[in-house]
Amino acid sequence: MSGKSTSSDTSNTHALSRRRLLGTAGAAGATGLVLGAAGGATGYAATRDQAPAALTTVGSTEVMFHGKHQPGITTPLQASGHLIAFDLAPGAGRKQAAALMRRWSAVARRLMAGEPTAGAADGPGHDTGVALDAGPSSLTVTFGFGATFFERTGLTAHRPPGLDPLPPFSSDHLDARRSNGDLWVQIGADDALVAFHALRAVQKEAASTATVRWQMNGFNRTPGATARPMTARNLMGQVDGTGNPKPTDDDFDKRLFVPGGQDPAYEWLAGGSYAVVRRIRMLLDDWEKLPVERQERVIGRRKADGAPLSGGTETTAMDLDKAGPDGKLLIPDNAHARISSPERNSGAAMLRRPFSYHDGIDQDGTPDAGLLFICWQADPLRGFVPVQRKLDRGDALSPFIRHEASGLFAVPGGAAAGEYVGQRLLES
Repeated sequence: MSGKSTSSDTSNTHALSRRRLLGTAGAAGATGLVLGAAGGATGYAATRDQAPAALTTVGSTEVMFHGKHQPGITTPLQASGHLIAFDLAPGAGRKQAAALMRRWSAVARRLMAGEPTAGAADGPGHDTGVALDAGPSSLTVTFGFGATFFERTGLTAHRPPGLDPLPPFSSDHLDARRSNGDLWVQIGADDALVAFHALRAVQKEAASTATVRWQMNGFNRTPGATARPMTARNLMGQVDGTGNPKPTDDDFDKRLFVPGGQDPAYEWLAGGSYAVVRRIRMLLDDWEKLPVERQERVIGRRKADGAPLSGGTETTAMDLDKAGPDGKLLIPDNAHARISSPERNSGAAMLRRPFSYHDGIDQDGTPDAGLLFICWQADPLRGFVPVQRKLDRGDALSPFIRHEASGLFAVPGGAAAGEYVGQRLLES
């Protein structure tokens, strides 16, 4: 098979791209460990038409840059990802930020189409050639603004209330050097070299306007790695993400995207979303000492197939009141899936779309590994915050995880043809 297939990032698209036909766990939709989010464990892509396909189709799939929403929010999970935050350089303000967003948008559009970056072959902006021979590989580049961005560009009147600082949580062990930032970029692709190529292009285009504050690398299962469509697993081995909102839900857009027609000062965010980013280390040595039965009671789901302990299959709704012959609840009171479920959080939910990470072995021999947790919602104060507060008060998973970095970013709506991301804010 050859040529490009295209896939819109909107939830109501009817065209089936080759990406949708992959039928693999790596393409299994927005999945990820709940860890402070609502729901249990898998993704919404299991509802899509899926069939086996050759791995050669992976590189040909293109995600559209222009659209109502930015790519990388409802795009199915990608195999390789990078998160990078920047701070504006001293003296850089609104004018310089607008020029940077214009450059970044132009580069993102070209790379997502499988084209090389612009520039003379021997000039400072020339394409590095890292991604030569590869197609778009479902590349997405997504941009967001941190709270400090508005102060440094003189746009504090346009900073939305959703960017108010997240409250502290008892599980936080946050490194300020790896948290927050003026600007945030999420990169994802189904080929590691394509993703790295985009990372380098973004960094180079920042030039003297912005400097890297922190950068993290992640991965997910590769398309084609499983014999049948199934949900991805996290590094704890758990099938993960079933409770995610689904595009077929009547309130899907309402949960994820900021509506228009609100306060004119924040109209630039219409069609956008908020991303909460958390680096969550998994204490895998401690976790792996537990017998599987104990692990399942901590999560509230079977490890083999992700089904709730109350019975059924992975997609069966949890019966939170069902007890066993001994009269004890089948899903324990402190089970992660119970505490984080929308039923126990006044319906609060968000779209979790993470990457796993592994940053080597510490001196004590423990793996520095876990989850780059990313969740999307129309309002973090109604999505992430109340659920994380509930988890903070007694989640059985808490002894096995540690939140080490955090960020909150306002992600503008998608750019129309001829526009750059954030133009409505920076030229308001």
